[in-house]
Amino acid sequence: MTGFDDEFSPAFEIAEPAVWRAPIIFNSPHSGSVYPNAFLNTSRIDLEALRRSEDSFMDELIDHLYDHGFPVARVHFPRSYIDVNREPYELDPRMFHGRLPSFANTRSMRVAGGLGTIPRVVGDGQEIYRERIPVDDALGRIETLYKPYHRALRRLINKAHQTWGTVILVDCHSMPSVGVARDEPRRPDVVIGDRYGTSCAPLIASVVEETMAARGYSVGRNKPYAGGFITEHYGNPSNGLHAVQVELNRAIYMDERLRQRAERFHRVAEDFTVLADALATIPLADLGPFQAAAE
Repeated sequence: MTGFDDEFSPAFEIAEPAVWRAPIIFNSPHSGSVYPNAFLNTSRIDLEALRRSEDSFMDELIDHLYDHGFPVARVHFPRSYIDVNREPYELDPRMFHGRLPSFANTRSMRVAGGLGTIPRVVGDGQEIYRERIPVDDALGRIETLYKPYHRALRRLINKAHQTWGTVILVDCHSMPSVGVARDEPRRPDVVIGDRYGTSCAPLIASVVEETMAARGYSVGRNKPYAGGFITEHYGNPSNGLHAVQVELNRAIYMDERLRQRAERFHRVAEDFTVLADALATIPLADLGPFQAAAE
């Protein structure tokens, strides 16, 4: 790391148990809450507005799984600063002074919506920056934060895959209880994202759904969230690489207005233990190789 690491100390953490219980990794890429001073100084909105993009406390809901033999990864930098659940160079040229690399993806739907690798807006659509920022600043964030995180996550995935021949990455997120669109139906407690059956074996998504439903949660699949870059990039069921996204409704475990843990917080954390245990009982022989279903 460079000077960025001094402020984040460290930028991300991967807690790997000495003995793995199963080839299952839990990841929280959007719960980071350390905001660099230079970033705050360039923002036109206050810290509370910036924090609306956070998956607040999601890392805390899963960090105890390390004690149960499951690796846990989490970042400390906020997604409004740089989003590791995007391609490395999904960048909006309107945001920057200077020329972007020729290979930058400037036309993705996420860039158009202001939610590229360096986001232009927070989750509720508010513009982040007062003025354009230097291209070198954006590229520095990618080189010193984004790439080291993905290298470390890839090493962890490869280690499990080489040992067991298969791996399950559970990408943990949270969502606002109410969507931006007025006509959006009530969101369920949990949304499972498997890229419409392409990022993991159907059995995995079914186990997540059945386990959470048995714990009293309402469960949906792929709407409004089917899984982002991490789920799509690391999920390759035909090679025994399975990735599933789990979105938790924030109203279940926190007070969204006050950004405080709710009374049910510890119970929800316990339910993640139940989920991890259920996934660990899946026979590895049933997970690959698997031919992904057509959407």
